[in-house]
Amino acid sequence: MWVIKLGGSMATAPELRPWLEVIAQTKGPPRVLVPGGGPFADAVRAAQARWRFDECTAHRMALLAMHQYGLMLGGLKPKLRPAESIGAMRVECAAGRVPVWLPYATVAEREDVEATWEMASDSLALWLATELGAELLILVKSAALPHEPAKIDSLVEKGILDRAFPRYAGAFAGEIFCMQRGEHAALAGALRGGEPAGTRVLL
Repeated sequence: MWVIKLGGSMATAPELRPWLEVIAQTKGPPRVLVPGGGPFADAVRAAQARWRFDECTAHRMALLAMHQYGLMLGGLKPKLRPAESIGAMRVECAAGRVPVWLPYATVAEREDVEATWEMASDSLALWLATELGAELLILVKSAALPHEPAKIDSLVEKGILDRAFPRYAGAFAGEIFCMQRGEHAALAGALRGGEPAGTRVLL
């Protein structure tokens, strides 16, 4: 199984529809799509800055931001099926469909998931990939990426990965790759060939 996370910055990008087409239509390994927070999470940040409510509340609101973005992705591509539990994701994958993770019900009450802004959608996708026993996690980014394999700490310092990511990476047995927003055709080839593409992330 592959877990593919579409960054929130893709919510307004012209490449969004091609990515969804590739993820939903291309034959290959079973996959789960994880949405970022996008403009929905930006609204949470603005509300917290205005009203100064606590991090746990902001974290739960950010999970709902991912939920909204996930619903939008399913609305744009009906072959992507919203799923709120790990069991539902497995059912969709077994039926040959592509689930979109709506994370609130899965993680809002989990004590092993940090309730801070450091635990952004990258780390949530990594947490999910670990829970699913996925062989590959792909993070789609708008930021410029190095061409050579890069260490997690370096990517965190550059703001490409969130700060909680290193704390969860050791529990993941699969491989991690980052891809840039223009590389949807490369993902299609990777899915058909069963081999990852993009920038390898090293522990």
